[in-house]
Amino acid sequence: MTHQTQQTHGSDVVVRGEDAAVEDSDRAARRPRVNFAQAAPKAFKALIGFDAAAREGLDPVLVELVQIRSSQLNKCAYCLHMHTSDARKAGESAERLHMVAVWEEAAHFFTAKERAALALTEAVTLVAQGGVPDEVYERAAHHFEEPELARLLALIFTINTWNRIAISTGKVPGTDKR
Repeated sequence: MTHQTQQTHGSDVVVRGEDAAVEDSDRAARRPRVNFAQAAPKAFKALIGFDAAAREGLDPVLVELVQIRSSQLNKCAYCLHMHTSDARKAGESAERLHMVAVWEEAAHFFTAKERAALALTEAVTLVAQGGVPDEVYERAAHHFEEPELARLLALIFTINTWNRIAISTGKVPGTDKR
């Protein structure tokens, strides 16, 4: 651990380096937090049910792409690790997984339907930054029939909720037991 000493108003103050800040962050992440599933089992089961209903009839690859993109935007390492692993197990290529973060710049890696879903995912996930633009919604509505579009929206709602649960409760990437 690196330390630097600075003098401030006649007294020495130890200023810790970047490594110390990272160690503090790691230590804070390891502090026990509420186990949401155990502490709120009815809410957890309701969310599991909502998630399952949202996925029903949606292409499993599309489901993972949406969950990956939302998890990237929300900076949820726990969910990002889980869903990239699930996508690989489902046969998704590493090449496409690497491109999800830059899907607009790498549009040829994704179908028009996937791009519409990713655009909607971004708009809903970042809803506070300008809502869901009509053109984004209309693009998705062009590729998804109304019941499928409703389930896609529900999927986006659930992954945003899962991201917030994982981040708030300090879930550690790579520790899911599924």
